[in-house]
Amino acid sequence: MPTDRIKFLIQLYFDKTIDNSQQSELSEWVKNHASDEELIALLSHAWQANDENIVMPEVASKNILSAVLKSSSSKNQKKDSNKIIPLNKTAPWIKRFVIAASILIVCSIGYFLRKPAASHNAVARNINNTKGNIIKPGGSKATLTLSDGTKIVLDSTGNGLLTKQGGASVIKRANGKLQYLRDQSVTSEVVYNTMSTPVGGMYEVVLPDGSNVWLNSGSSITYPTSFSRNERRVQMTGEAYFEVAHDRTRPFHVSVNNMDVEVLGTHFNINSYDNEPSIKTTLLEGKVKVSKGNATVLIIPGQQAVTAKLSNDLSINKNGVDLDQVVAWKNGKFVFIDDDIKSIMRQIERWYGVSVTYNTNVTNEEFIGVISRSVNITQILGMLEKTGSVKFTIQDRNIIVQ
Repeated sequence: MPTDRIKFLIQLYFDKTIDNSQQSELSEWVKNHASDEELIALLSHAWQANDENIVMPEVASKNILSAVLKSSSSKNQKKDSNKIIPLNKTAPWIKRFVIAASILIVCSIGYFLRKPAASHNAVARNINNTKGNIIKPGGSKATLTLSDGTKIVLDSTGNGLLTKQGGASVIKRANGKLQYLRDQSVTSEVVYNTMSTPVGGMYEVVLPDGSNVWLNSGSSITYPTSFSRNERRVQMTGEAYFEVAHDRTRPFHVSVNNMDVEVLGTHFNINSYDNEPSIKTTLLEGKVKVSKGNATVLIIPGQQAVTAKLSNDLSINKNGVDLDQVVAWKNGKFVFIDDDIKSIMRQIERWYGVSVTYNTNVTNEEFIGVISRSVNITQILGMLEKTGSVKFTIQDRNIIVQ
């Protein structure tokens, strides 16, 4: 590709005016280019064309890095697109470093050049695994608890009609989804069901009003088999993603940890795990009202309500919310952006069903990365080890972080 064309595409990229076809053209050239040095020089030229004395802000640099990383991952599904990069907060985010890092994911330059060349599998095999056991990822697993206390293990139950509850047919679909079909001609008392996922499980349920809910691992949702005429109300623990069916006459309420989320019809995610420092409600579509005690906030798409667990404090994160990262679990990925090792390991604990022990002097570096949730645990730990910032030992189902 002519150099002038490359400069033109790179400038569009920095100006945020690049379209999909141009993005694909640039990405293809980046992936197949032989000279990392020339690539960095061209990127430097594009940035310096704006103002050669400006240091790229840290937020902007991380946004570019994560955007390129996710773009690379989505366009290389059949290739090895899993990457993790350590972010050293003590290092200045000067523009040349950031420009190099933003292409790191595609070209394997910069930081990885300072590490011995090795495949991801080779790195993973070097992890100290005292028992040699393979720890596999989680999957589609859940238990349905009926109104009378009867439990149905969904992952070991056949498809089709499971039972009838309060005038609704409970059906397990072939795609691993649980669905409630309400018979409008039947009037009965309100009864409640609970769907819960174990550590290492996730599941989807279609509620009687047609709303879809995805449960992450170690989570639960309790709901009536028939909603009232005035409102729709559910309770949850852990993490769940909601796509609420629109009904302006019946607001949809989610109760979690003494907090209430009210919507009419919208898409949002709630993370309320006990071992996370706060409850985060992130909105993708529509409008949401979040209330706790006397405090109430309204959020719009792209915003996140952060709720303190030990008080009624509510705040709104208006900037820097990466929606792809928030719902990555639902889409079968881990997406790390500004995550320290303990935050990453909490996600690994929940998905792989392991415990984690930390030795002293664990790194406080933060990481950026995209990894499939379908890989064995040694592969994800191997990717983290490849950064040179952390090491692991596996003892049975306990991970020791060094």
